[in-house]
Amino acid sequence: MRLYRIGLFTDTYLPGPNGVATSVYLLKRELRRMGHEAWVLAPEMPDADPREEGVVRVPSVPYPFFENQRLAMPSSRYLPTEFEIFHTHTPLFIGIWGARLAYRHRLPHVSTFHTHLEKYAHYIPGVATLNKYVGIMQKVCQAFYNRADVVIAPTEPVKRLAESYEIEREIKVIPTGIDTDLLEAAPDPASPWPSGKRRLLHVGRLGKEKSVDVVIRALAEIRHHVDAHLALVGMGPEQQELARLARQLGVEECLTFVGPVPYEKIGGYYRMAELFLFASETETQGLVIWEAQAVGLPVVAVGAGGTLQGVDDGRSGYLVPPGDYQAMAAQALRLLQDENLRQRFSQGARRFADQRTARRVAEQIVAVYDEASRLVQVEPRRLTLPFPRFPQSGLTGPR
Repeated sequence: MRLYRIGLFTDTYLPGPNGVATSVYLLKRELRRMGHEAWVLAPEMPDADPREEGVVRVPSVPYPFFENQRLAMPSSRYLPTEFEIFHTHTPLFIGIWGARLAYRHRLPHVSTFHTHLEKYAHYIPGVATLNKYVGIMQKVCQAFYNRADVVIAPTEPVKRLAESYEIEREIKVIPTGIDTDLLEAAPDPASPWPSGKRRLLHVGRLGKEKSVDVVIRALAEIRHHVDAHLALVGMGPEQQELARLARQLGVEECLTFVGPVPYEKIGGYYRMAELFLFASETETQGLVIWEAQAVGLPVVAVGAGGTLQGVDDGRSGYLVPPGDYQAMAAQALRLLQDENLRQRFSQGARRFADQRTARRVAEQIVAVYDEASRLVQVEPRRLTLPFPRFPQSGLTGPR
């Protein structure tokens, strides 16, 4: 196996609570365990661990319209080594920086299509309207990902989405890895569920695109039959609106906003819960539902996008139509009211999630690096695209 010096370029990283940050962290860790010299280049964040091995923090400023998001100011003086592989994870400032460096030095560029960007257009003033009429988000994705040598998609639906954007590069389907050992090793938290209540859990950003209101409406239906309590792990701009909805539905006392939880501690909440509810229609991979199942937590989720392949329907959980809180409640009750069934689904969840260990995924990605290294030798350079220009000081920086 050839060992590489790899740059993982991302505009979102831990302690940011999202699937892209988690997937980049796990990939970096596994690549280093395999002997590669892997580095994450990510925006500086106030709560970031300055001692994390293999991470370079690029100066950044807050983005006012999206909490925990930073706008980075890349410069080649922050590069820790001369990379042989550029792996971009976001088509934003740091991702564009990585793409430009790969192009400039005629080196392999691999890019992972993590996110359905159109679903996040409302966080950029004016872009949602612009996207509606001229498809600006599709044009950005097309320009960025066609610059790569190989594109990675986490699921088949995401591959089809990329193809619909007229991304013409080869697209490999490789799921995001999960770390079962870390989830199992997480400490038990103080329980957010009152004693004697059935323990429901949702993990994710509290934003419109996550459809957490559907989960709360399902909770109200569930409580007509079962004394259940819902814990919401995560934060986001919709928290006050969701609290208002809970009051209107009369379930305010049956819901706990836990807030953000560090990745190394999230496993404790999965283990303590009895059922995981998830209603997002915008997922490209549904990483949290895989994490839940990895520790034996059955799932009831909306069957859309990446979640369609994230649940073994009828064995590890149930899939329901988008927005259908009544169907979500009905399937949740099937599991809550039949403990033998719930235990069978718990075992099925572990078996299903076992196929996505972080090490297996990293090995598949290294094979893509090998392929990109061959392609860059035989294919012509990409056309120059109108991306922002960054300093031209070369690859070598402080070590």
